Amino acid sequence: MINEKSYPQFHTLFGAYLNQDSDYWGETLEEVVSCFKRDSSPSEIVKILNEIERFKNEAGENLDKEFYDLYGFNFSPVSWGYTTVSFFEELKRILSD
Repeated sequence: MINEKSYPQFHTLFGAYLNQDSDYWGETLEEVVSCFKRDSSPSEIVKILNEIERFKNEAGENLDKEFYDLYGFNFSPVSWGYTTVSFFEELKRILSD
């Protein structure tokens, strides 16, 4: 089982931006994540990009389940039109631009 404390940038992103109140930050994933990016330092962006890869590697074939178990109460990639894999790819794209 993945330990959510190992992912502090995820905690910030999902706790403050991608949650039930995400419409405060924007209407699309790109708008919301862009707010997170604007409010984060370059080193925090690097850290979350590393967390994405580490989470994918740690979860392996159980990526959907592990993600849902940790963040499913507040955020579902499916409700935004993504799979867990495509959500992570889009997240990386937005944060890397």
